[in-house]
Parts: sequence; structure tokens; C-alpha cells
Amino acid sequence: MIEIVSAPAVPTTPLDLTRVGLGNVADRPGAASALPVQHDRRRWWALAVLMLPVLLVSIDNTVLNFALPAISTATLPTGVQLLWMVDIYPLVLAGLLVAMGSLGDRIGRRRLLMIGSAGFGVVSVFAAFAPSIEGLIIARAALGFFGAMLMPSTLSLLRSTFVDRDQRRLAIAIWATGFAAGSALGPVVGGILLEHFAWGSVFLIAVPVLLPLLVLAPILVTESRDPHPGRIDLLSIALSLGTMLPIVYGIKSIAEHGVAWLTLAPIALGLGLGLWFVRRQLHVPSPMLDMGLFRRGAFSGAVGVNLLSVTALVGCLFFISQHLQLVLGLSPLNAGLVLVPGLAAMIVAGLLIVPIARRVRPSRVVPVALLVSVAGFASIALRGGAIDAFWIGVAFVLLGIGIGAAETVSNELIVATAPADKAGAASAVSETAYELGAVLGTAVLGTILTVSYRAAVLLPDGLSAADRLAAGETLGGAVAVADHLSPAVAQQLLESARHAFDSGVGLTAWIGVALVLGAAALALVSLRRAR
Repeated sequence: MIEIVSAPAVPTTPLDLTRVGLGNVADRPGAASALPVQHDRRRWWALAVLMLPVLLVSIDNTVLNFALPAISTATLPTGVQLLWMVDIYPLVLAGLLVAMGSLGDRIGRRRLLMIGSAGFGVVSVFAAFAPSIEGLIIARAALGFFGAMLMPSTLSLLRSTFVDRDQRRLAIAIWATGFAAGSALGPVVGGILLEHFAWGSVFLIAVPVLLPLLVLAPILVTESRDPHPGRIDLLSIALSLGTMLPIVYGIKSIAEHGVAWLTLAPIALGLGLGLWFVRRQLHVPSPMLDMGLFRRGAFSGAVGVNLLSVTALVGCLFFISQHLQLVLGLSPLNAGLVLVPGLAAMIVAGLLIVPIARRVRPSRVVPVALLVSVAGFASIALRGGAIDAFWIGVAFVLLGIGIGAAETVSNELIVATAPADKAGAASAVSETAYELGAVLGTAVLGTILTVSYRAAVLLPDGLSAADRLAAGETLGGAVAVADHLSPAVAQQLLESARHAFDSGVGLTAWIGVALVLGAAALALVSLRRAR
């Protein structure tokens, strides 16, 4: 059985469940057995409610990837605008996750979940009817603000709800499969919507998912908070945002203008603000983020594994979704169905790893699982642009097995090694790793793909200035321009654009191999003392 440093011992004073939830009960196997059966059942119903925002976020991420061609055709964004539209949501979300996790520890994690759910639903309606790419970028930023309230609350509420270690490990495995289940459901539902309605319909999925949460959460989920919260540190919140925004802006500027001091300066600024943030957390009496958590090898190693593996996975999804639709010519629904076996494999692997993780050390389980994912990335890299739908499906099954198993174990380690009263902040660090990985996956791998496309695409003569700009920026733009050209010129443009796009697929897949190998090496070293 995995045995890691757990929560502090239980005080002998009576519990105030409205303030601390169940987080003060002894964190040990069998602790839940003393609780009434009715309460035990309520915990699992609470888990079902807490999975709703997880399903929503993962559905939104997958649906958006498959809606990119339709959005590109309808709004004709530049390559940088398209990347910003994808990245602004996880960027704002990642910049605010730690702040929102800390806020949930103070005002109540369930309360923050309710506020975020209501705001996310309202803004989703605005995003569905955004009149332009600029309006969609603004709406996605607002979704990131409210989305930052959702994810830390769900994982930290699981920490306080499931006090028994074995039950919590299973609950987290089920919670983690919500990401895969939503990702599997997203392409199918999104494909149906995109074939019958405008691209804005994919954002309206949030409404039917969040309404049950707003009704059932107050009934089934017990409130939980830090009994001794410190003050809200506005400067630290500003520094956390100021760290990420310039770095991602710099990466995107490199994609548009190349490497120069003007594009490197924002990255240097972000790194400097990040250093200031860390120093402030080490010296203020009530830090927004307890940096002492990172001194625990299991915690910091698990966070690093999540960061690297998600960066590789999201970067892979960015180009696979476009390759399936714009290069192979599949409909959104059929393209989504290609990835469903891999996402189902992710769910199964996340559940099957639970009994194995009780007997095998994380330093062995996680690296072995990640090596399976390496095989998936390598199969794409070796075939490059010649890969067909069948081999993409096979590769994605391998990716799903490895990442599903590894992240179930790493998430449980993050939650188990953090003190119960800091569950919100610790959960926020875990989610920040996810979202930062999503940002870097699109920003770094997407940037490489964009640069490769621009350098390789050959535009036929006779195109207008506007058509040359759109077709030269993205593959989606080239497809949109080809719709109103003569058949011969359109065929020439599409062949060149598809070849240019696929010229970067092999390179980005090899980068995915390197990232996952790095995650496996990190797990091997940092998790060696976790039992």
C-alpha cells in the first residue's frame, strides 16, 4: 500500500463541519468505517456532483480543439489570434488558480465552487454568440476567471470529504477519469453540434452541465475551509498573473516575429516577476502559496509529472485535431470518434492502476506508465505527416493508457502529502500544473507548428492580399480561402498548405517524446521515497 505523510492528527475538540468539513478526521485507512452508512453513501453522491465541473472543463477543451477549423473559417483569425483564442482561457485560469484555491480556503470551497459555476454558465452564453475573434478571446478570458474557481474547489472538497486513504485514492481515480470521460464525450457531442449548428453551440454545453451542480451541491457537498485563514494578498495575485502573461506573450511573439530582444524581453520580465512571487511567499506571514509544500519530494515531483505530461498531450491534441479534419478530410464527428478509444483507455487505466498502486511504489508505477505514452508519441513522430486515422487512433490509445495511469497516482500523491487545512492551495497547485501544461502545449508546440507552416507553405499566384494573409497564417485559413477559388487553384493551395502543416507534425511529436521521457525521469528520481 502507498504510505505517504498525511494530515495532522485529529484534535480532541468537537468538529465544526460547517468550517472545516471532514478534513480534520484522521487521514488513515479505515477512518471512515466509524461514520454512519448514510453519510458514507452521501460522500459518493457528493463525488458525482463534484465531477460535473471536471466533465465540463474537459469537454470544453476537447470541443474547442475540434471547433478550430469552423472558427478559423468563420472568423479568419491570424495564426497568433488563433493561438491566443485557444490559450487565453488556460492562461488566465492558470494565473488565478493558486489565488482562487487560497481564496476557497478562506471563504469556503463550496461557496467558491457555486460562484464560479454561476459565472461560467453566464459567460458561456456570451461566448456562444461572440461576433468576432476578438470578442471570443475576451469571452474565453472571462471563462478562465470563473473556471479558476471550479477546479481547486472540486479536488480540495474531495480531500475533506474522503478521509479514508483507500476510499480517497479510488475517489480521485474516478475524479481523474472525469477528464478522460469528458474528453471522450466532447468530440462526439461536439461533432454532432458542429455538423448541425454553428460553432458557438459548443459553448452552450456548459449550461445543462452546471445547472444540476448549482441545485445539488448545497444539498450533498459539505462546506470546507481553513479554520485559520490569513489575509488575501492582492500583490501576490498580481504577481502570479504577471509571471505567466509576459512569458506566454513572449512565446507567441517569437512565433510571429522570430527571436529578438523585443520578443525575449517579456519572457525575462515574467521570470523576474515569478522570482519576486516566490520570494514574497517565503517572507510574508500568511503566504498565498505555502512554498514548504515543494520541499516534499512526492509533492513537487508529482506536480512536475503533471506539467510535462499535459504539455505533451495538449500539444499533440492541437495538431491531431486539425490533421484529422483539414488534412484527412474527416467530419468533426468522425474525427472525434477516432480519439474515443484512446480516451476510453485513459479511463480504464486510471481505474485499474488503483489496486496496483497499493502494492507498487510510485517511483516504479509512474515511469513505466509514462513509457507507454512515449511509445504513442514515437509512433506519430516516426510516421510524421504520413500518419492515417487508424494509426492516430492506435497512438492515442497508448497515450491514454500511460497518462491516465500516471496522473491518477500523481494526483493522489499531491492531495495526500498536503495538510488538510491547505487542501485548496495544494489542489490549486495541481490544477495550475495542468493548465500551465495546456498553455505551454499550445503555445510552444503550437508555435513550432505555426512557424513551420509559414515557412513551408507556397501560395499560388493571383491571390488577393487578404487571401494571401489568411492562407499564409493557418491551415484553416487556407481551407477557407480555397472555398472561393477555381478548382485548379484551390487544389494547388490545399496540397501546399496540407504538406506545410504536416511538415511540423513529426518535429512536434518528437518534442512530445522528450517531454514525457523527462516526466518519467523526474518521477523515477523525485518519487523514490514515496511508498
